[in-house]
Amino acid sequence: MMNELPIIETPSPNFDERSLPVTMLVLHYTGMPDAASAINWLANPESKVSAHYVVTEDGQIIRMVDEAKRAWHAGRSHWRGVDDVNSASIGIEIVNPGHEWGYRPFPETQMSSLIPLVHDIVQRHRITRGNIVGHSDIAPARKQDPGELFPWGQLARLRLALPRPTKNLMDPHWTDGGFMLALERFGYDIADPQAAVVAFQRRFRPELIDGVICGECRAILLALLLPKPRGDE
Repeated sequence: MMNELPIIETPSPNFDERSLPVTMLVLHYTGMPDAASAINWLANPESKVSAHYVVTEDGQIIRMVDEAKRAWHAGRSHWRGVDDVNSASIGIEIVNPGHEWGYRPFPETQMSSLIPLVHDIVQRHRITRGNIVGHSDIAPARKQDPGELFPWGQLARLRLALPRPTKNLMDPHWTDGGFMLALERFGYDIADPQAAVVAFQRRFRPELIDGVICGECRAILLALLLPKPRGDE
């Protein structure tokens, strides 16, 4: 499959050796004014950041680090017991100005390239849907990307991400402490509880990101913890 995707090679020197097998895929937005400045930054040895792939708004796929190597995209992060997320993941930077430079929807041309790339990576590495995450999921206190406009539902319908549960939702009436324990069990770092709730909402209830634990949030999280999440598939 990879041979069928037109890929531009733009190597970054910012990588080292993995210490864990690949079990995750992390999606980011570049958060810079344009694609060129983002790619230049990711290729700059002084930046100490990189990603395996960049997907531009017009659908170009740029490979910057070989998948066998540990790219430096996740920073200080945690997901489902893993603290060295860089070692355990493939990182894709999706060109978008982000919240700082004029956040906007991800164009269809971009998604049309991103989706087959994600599908290919997930198939080859046998990455489960629960380990296809956004940067804000693994670093809730620091990051907002790929953000509330990212079409997770589009990926979920192709079984390339967990769906947002929508059917037979029931509020378990957990205390706030109970909700946080459930959020930690699901995978989030809850060291900053408010940030963890906001990150969860950004991903699974993006129309209202207020950091308030409510019945809807509890019901969505309960459904996600069940063996088969039921959503908009």
